[in-house]
Amino acid sequence: MDARALHADAVVFDGHCDTVMAWTDGERELGRRSDRGHVDLPRLMEGGVDVQIFALFVPPAYHPDRSLARLLQMLDAFYREVERQPLGIQLCRTSAEIEAARRAGRVAAILSIEGAEPVGTDLARLRIFYRLGVRAMGLVWNGRNQVADGVGDARTKGGLSAFGVQLVEEMERLGMVVDVSHLSDPGFWDVAAIATKPFWASHSNCRALCDHPRNLTDDQIRALAKAGGVMGLNFHPGFIHESGRATLDQLLDHAEHVIQLVGPDHLGLGSDFDGIGSTPEGLEDVSRLPNFTEGLLSRGYDEQTVRKVLGENFLRVFRAVAG
Repeated sequence: MDARALHADAVVFDGHCDTVMAWTDGERELGRRSDRGHVDLPRLMEGGVDVQIFALFVPPAYHPDRSLARLLQMLDAFYREVERQPLGIQLCRTSAEIEAARRAGRVAAILSIEGAEPVGTDLARLRIFYRLGVRAMGLVWNGRNQVADGVGDARTKGGLSAFGVQLVEEMERLGMVVDVSHLSDPGFWDVAAIATKPFWASHSNCRALCDHPRNLTDDQIRALAKAGGVMGLNFHPGFIHESGRATLDQLLDHAEHVIQLVGPDHLGLGSDFDGIGSTPEGLEDVSRLPNFTEGLLSRGYDEQTVRKVLGENFLRVFRAVAG
């Protein structure tokens, strides 16, 4: 099977985009192809995406008092855009709903929160977010919050707070995937120590190839794999190469590093589209994702491995945690 045919037949699952910010601010629409940004429904379909995680990121300017209000605005924007495109996309809360969306030819949309600030210190809010369809959450962005320290506060060497431990436990009980991207190293190891279900790093790369704190060390990748989790490759050039410029081939180096380190079962795509200012050459927006498939095949990986990386690994973790 050639690259285009394989890409079209495989489950393609992108673990992170920030496109809801553009909808909330009225900059773009889901259903209209744009020459701005990276993601809209026409380009998702052109790129063969079956499952897209839409992150709800509340910027620090809203912290702490306006975090919840901003999150609700973003949820409203997400629902309004998705409801306008009933034949093209649907919110999915379970793996069964994802499969139904695929059969109907729709993109399966999954909601994730990036940073636990909107939760405050009230787990009741977390339960309400779950009822509103949220099925994953990154515990932090780059700074410190009530849950943990982000990579931007690594100097403190702090991990999860006592409330952070309670949050992780409640997320697992509900069926929400814990996302460790942006988490400080001590926080990562705290999650690895207490997690009873697989977790993921939705949009991170390999620190061995690009020494940036947002990337995972080899030991962290091994721990993630031991827990049954997945690392989604981030397309931000600064996390791919220390020069701040990158190509598709250099991103594939990160893919190869993970596969050689822990095998093909713990790697996926976590583009960070619409959350990054530039992209690798060859991955200018979501419509160019077939180039990634072609790149993996050109490096000699078999069809089964390519299918796992494109989406089966992320789908497996989602099924194990969310049902």
